[in-house]
Amino acid sequence: MSQVLSNQHLTDYTAEQRFQYFIEQAVATKEVWILTDEEGCVMLNTEEEECVPVWPSFDSAQAWATGDWKHCEAEAVPLKTWQLRWSEGLEQDGFYVVVFPLEEQEGSVIHPQDLDGDFRKQIKKANKAKK
Repeated sequence: MSQVLSNQHLTDYTAEQRFQYFIEQAVATKEVWILTDEEGCVMLNTEEEECVPVWPSFDSAQAWATGDWKHCEAEAVPLKTWQLRWSEGLEQDGFYVVVFPLEEQEGSVIHPQDLDGDFRKQIKKANKAKK
């Protein structure tokens, strides 16, 4: 699943498959993509949590910037920066992360430290594959 897929193909994926694709791509490209506007990072609300949505690529993030969000811009956050600053900051602020939502499909909601753990596992796996 590590090849880059078009958004059209990704609509066939379940939220869990998109989550795994996101983890693999974020580690491979060393980037996490968010949407920003003049007030900062875009947030989503679920029934229970406030979340920062993240995507694996510019295209997938920018595809979300429609309707009320058409003024938003996709922005890359280096994976190291995400791990060093964002994970802890989101946890301290009580926010969650929603991974790779699509226009017609919800993403996976995860605690920032759990997401960081998944990144670490994938980094370890990728490093072993290089040897």
